[in-house]
Amino acid sequence: MTVPLESRSDLRVRYAETDAMGVAHHANYPVWFEVGRGDLMHRLGLPYAEVEARGYYLMLSGLNVEYRRAARYDDHLTLITRVGSVRSRTLTFSYELWRGEELLATGETRHIATDKSYRPARLPEDVLTLLAGGAAGG
Repeated sequence: MTVPLESRSDLRVRYAETDAMGVAHHANYPVWFEVGRGDLMHRLGLPYAEVEARGYYLMLSGLNVEYRRAARYDDHLTLITRVGSVRSRTLTFSYELWRGEELLATGETRHIATDKSYRPARLPEDVLTLLAGGAAGG
């Protein structure tokens, strides 16, 4: 099986996600990133539900969004999500949000693996291998 290096998620800006000017509120971007992250994990064959069933959480430890252009009501967007770096207890995901050929935003989320008691924990080797296969340069 070839591990995909990225996933693409199709999004459409909903009316409830916009302000009175029809511009998507900045708080939606991290929510859209979560959609992309979930899609990528599914494509890797490792849905979050499975990670949690194995006794781990991937807790958010950092978030960065760089806004370039405004998304607007009813825009069709494509979110590209990639695994950035993978270490025994931490990983990053990177994001690009596009409207057609126009880059609207980029971002990154950093995560720490914990056990069910929220203590940092080393991810199992098979999970690390799978995630590293989807990592840039991995």
